[in-house]
Amino acid sequence: MNPPPPSPGTTGTEEQPPPSRHTYWNSSLPRYLPAYRHQSMLSRLNEMIWADWLWFPEGHTWADLEDGDGKVYPKPFDLWATIPIALCFLVVRQVFERIVATPLASLLGVHDSKRVYAPANPILEAYFLSSSKEPSQSSVVGLSKQTDLSVRQVERWFRQRRNQDRPSKLKKFREASWRFTFYLLAFFAGLAVLIDKPWFHDVKKMWKDFPKMSLLPSQYWYYMIELGFYISLIFSVATDVKRKDFKEQIVHHIATIVLISFSWLVNYIRGGTLIMLVHDAADYLMESAKMFNYAGWRRTCNFMFTMFAAMFFITRLIILPFWIIHATMIYPLSLYPTFFGYYFFNGLMLVLQALHIFWACLILRVAIKFLPGNNIVEDERSDREEPESEDEGEAQEPNAKAQNGHVQNGHTPLNNNKTH
Repeated sequence: MNPPPPSPGTTGTEEQPPPSRHTYWNSSLPRYLPAYRHQSMLSRLNEMIWADWLWFPEGHTWADLEDGDGKVYPKPFDLWATIPIALCFLVVRQVFERIVATPLASLLGVHDSKRVYAPANPILEAYFLSSSKEPSQSSVVGLSKQTDLSVRQVERWFRQRRNQDRPSKLKKFREASWRFTFYLLAFFAGLAVLIDKPWFHDVKKMWKDFPKMSLLPSQYWYYMIELGFYISLIFSVATDVKRKDFKEQIVHHIATIVLISFSWLVNYIRGGTLIMLVHDAADYLMESAKMFNYAGWRRTCNFMFTMFAAMFFITRLIILPFWIIHATMIYPLSLYPTFFGYYFFNGLMLVLQALHIFWACLILRVAIKFLPGNNIVEDERSDREEPESEDEGEAQEPNAKAQNGHVQNGHTPLNNNKTH
């Protein structure tokens, strides 16, 4: 079929208007067909992802969260505010560590011992980077022959090289003091936000009027600040102190970010605020224990760790599963038929609870060392700095006991214990 001739007064070269939807199906214009199909697929996928029946119980839709009658509800685009907030946290952290944490470390007596760096040795360095940081005895003997060093010298080189990669005590103190400050302020701010709310005293009331629960300004800022902080932890993961449970920490941070974001999108705001408060309740105690640990105040450190352990078990293993998770997983079954959002939210809650049980086991292993006859309390997840020689390690044993004040042998009782 030939196109119609140009109308009088035109040359036929003028810019044509964009094709209508029906034009896409014109067989004479096949170039439009892939674009339409692509757009159609994206539209259908978007409709499937945000289908009402996925995220809300029967009888409720996204339209329930449209502002009106003086009520404001959470919106997806609100979450973009957490990115600049996270970046602000990174800047504020650098200023805090320089202006506040460093002088505080000096005041409490936190000093880094002078480290002996491993001498340059290309063969040992290549093995350290590519094969193993802790070679077996047979490998040590082989490396000894390759480098014309004694076995003892090779072992000492690897000890010194491992110590080089470990973060300094001052760096760990700065990180702990920053997190202590945030968790302390966040906990008491969250308590002030929730203390007068009915669902704080009766968790079942978190479902009253769901999902048409208007958003309060205090809830908005509580959410944005908490979510921004956890995003900043993801941004700074490359420079923060790495521990043995590094992978578990990453899983925890991601699960927390997804949980907070999802609860915002579908207006699980009341439950979300309770979850954040319960998590902040114990964290500042742990960070304070680490600060006293790095300062060598062993008795104070052990006291703070005991307080932390008690608060952790009460909030994470009692209140969270038997009150909050019960209110999000069991109680709703008497109100609504199950839907995908119900399973998704509670699945994330169970992931967090599994991590809490994992960390509770580590805390118990540390707490056992408080028993009579055990003088050293260490974090099961952390690597303490190794002595430069075997003789030095043996010399430290008789001096293991310390008093409240700076630890006499330079060995800290509780390194880097961080739980969420």
